[in-house]
Amino acid sequence: MFAESGAHGPRAAGTTLGRMCPETPAAETADAVPARPDRVPDPPRPVGDVVRLVDVVEHAIDVEQVTASLDDLAAGAVCVFVGRVRDHDEGHDVTGLSYEAHPTALARMREVCERVAAAHDVRGIAVVHRTGDIPIGEAAVVGVASAAHRWESFRATEDLIDTLKAEVPIWKHQTYASGDTGWVGVD
Repeated sequence: MFAESGAHGPRAAGTTLGRMCPETPAAETADAVPARPDRVPDPPRPVGDVVRLVDVVEHAIDVEQVTASLDDLAAGAVCVFVGRVRDHDEGHDVTGLSYEAHPTALARMREVCERVAAAHDVRGIAVVHRTGDIPIGEAAVVGVASAAHRWESFRATEDLIDTLKAEVPIWKHQTYASGDTGWVGVD
């Protein structure tokens, strides 16, 4: 029944491990799993109804509260991304981190959320980014997307966080165990 066992348990014969998205081609085997069937999208919803929570805060983020903002019985999937402060970066031990936001950051976050909502078949979008000093291990950003089906929520959450990081003027300043400090991603 199972061809082999991997780090995440047994795998069925003919399956592959890889990034879980519908664009991933099926394995070139006779018993390959067929692609996900096309889904009939939900009727379009006004973007203002989809973007439920956008905020920049200076306190701990309550992940459950952000997720609860998307409570919707029509959503069969809720994908939650929690970006946490880690204790290392590019081979350096990190002992402290703070974020600073430009005054336009909140408006830019809302624009990103509206674009993501318009681009994906989602029921809800929420994102909260923390600024100020953030202890190692605590959440710096929480992004959530709900949709009728998992693929839409996965893709929307990924798009939300990637676009947020690329376009919203929020900057990270790290303190290293060596005593050095530095801005991350600021050219």
